[in-house]
Amino acid sequence: MQVSAPGRRAWRRSLHLRVVTLTLVASSLLVGGFGWFIAGRSTTILLDRAEDEVRSQMQSKVDYATKQLTVHRQVRDPKLPTTINDTVTRLADGDPAESGGAIVSLRADNFPDLKPVTSAKVDTTSLITRELVHDVAGEGLVAQQIRTAEVGGVQTKYLVYGSPVPASFGHVELYYLVPLTTEDRAANQIRTTVLVTGIALVMLLGIVAGLVTRMVVTPVRVAARTAQRLSAGLLDQRMKVDGEDDLALLAASFNQMAANLQRQIVRLEEMSRLQRRFTSDVSHELRTPLTTVRMAADLLFAQRDEFEPAVARSAELLQAELDRFESLLTDLLEISRFDAGFAALDAEHTDLVPIVERVAERLAGLGERVGVTIELRLPDTPVIAEVDPRRVERILRNLVGNAVEHGEGKPVEVTLATDEAAVAVTVRDHGVGLKPGEERLVFNRFWRADPSRARQTGGTGLGLSISVEDARLHGGWLEAWGEPGGGAQFRLTLPVRSGDRLVAAPLPLIPRDRAVDELPAAPAPAASVTGAIVTGAAVTAAPSSAAAESAGDAGARGGPAGTGPAPAEVGR
Repeated sequence: MQVSAPGRRAWRRSLHLRVVTLTLVASSLLVGGFGWFIAGRSTTILLDRAEDEVRSQMQSKVDYATKQLTVHRQVRDPKLPTTINDTVTRLADGDPAESGGAIVSLRADNFPDLKPVTSAKVDTTSLITRELVHDVAGEGLVAQQIRTAEVGGVQTKYLVYGSPVPASFGHVELYYLVPLTTEDRAANQIRTTVLVTGIALVMLLGIVAGLVTRMVVTPVRVAARTAQRLSAGLLDQRMKVDGEDDLALLAASFNQMAANLQRQIVRLEEMSRLQRRFTSDVSHELRTPLTTVRMAADLLFAQRDEFEPAVARSAELLQAELDRFESLLTDLLEISRFDAGFAALDAEHTDLVPIVERVAERLAGLGERVGVTIELRLPDTPVIAEVDPRRVERILRNLVGNAVEHGEGKPVEVTLATDEAAVAVTVRDHGVGLKPGEERLVFNRFWRADPSRARQTGGTGLGLSISVEDARLHGGWLEAWGEPGGGAQFRLTLPVRSGDRLVAAPLPLIPRDRAVDELPAAPAPAASVTGAIVTGAAVTAAPSSAAAESAGDAGARGGPAGTGPAPAEVGR
């Protein structure tokens, strides 16, 4: 298998090789079939010609032998053997084929007293078979056959004719054996000529096919290489246009397409750059008036007890909306840094247990207001990883806050686990869950599962989007699973050592309680239990069936792949 692997790879990748090979195979079969037909037909023609000549000579020999033997009335005539010898000698001497080794034999198998006479001292046992003797002597028929025998130490093919010779006392048998050496030699020459001509023709067809295919494949290869360079970002690459044929038209069309793509990409890049610049500039410019408004709002909020109830309520609403507005500006500035590629990771060896505890403590007040408790499942020993603690805390704050808001009054479970290569945190809620397909949208910017749902946290809709970018900076994964009425679970997986590549997660993505419940059941449709794996802005579907992840750690295997939403999308 390893020896043939390069050949199979070349066969799959090379159109030129496949066309030439198939042409050679097809032409070989075609030329071989015609060659076999021509060689066989030529051999048949030569054999028919030889049979016609031998049949004509055989008839004259039978007539001569009949005249010589009719003078003897009885088989016991003492002069009959001498007449037979003289007849055979005469027939052999008068035979123009004698120089070619023709043999004449007179036999009287119906009369045992008459010994057979042969013109040459050759054993004819293998040439004159019992079947031929039966047809000629017993049935009185004219028969023929082709036999090969060793004569004089050489294998020779003979055309054997047998015919009864009428006599006054009955009939004897005349056998005429003609070697087919000349015909065999001519047939071999024809076969050799056909073979050499066929091989030359097949080689010529292969060369022609190779040249013609090369003329077509070369521009296609050039187009493929040019397309690869274009996809790599070299937008100025173009194909060379020669002539006015179809290939030249292909090259011109390809160049036109590349030029249009280049213009569109440059235009989109410029628009994206302007959009990022606009967002960043607006966010920065709003800082100054926001500071002024914030000072005035703080003053009003501090003195709200002295106002009338309606004015006091307005001051409270103004303070809350300013908090939300300030948070939105902060998130927009962070998003603009991610979009501009200016975000940097400040990694250090950090114990993640205190971070999880601190996040749970800060969100405990929100949980009390909505009737949700936060349950922590943390290891007894420190979990040390090389991470940016500020970004990890922000990710967990977004995940836990999101779970509390959508928990429907049921507990939220936060689990932390680690192994030698990775550390994982899962946040599980038992609320409304996610509908099929929403696990792919939950990380989109400003996306909400239920737009009419009242927010408890006053979020901006950018939290999960920023979390995705923070996970990407760490080289980690941020994944989501959910089902309607079954709650949702988010899993953050980070490498223990910064820069390492993740291959597995210590915790399963599908909760163990859901996996255990669904394992015995028949495989569910793709929409029944769904999940999404996100690395940075990359989103791919996780296993659609609970059977894909066992109750143990089946969901912890594998990593995300693919290309997901553009930077302009985000957040549950």
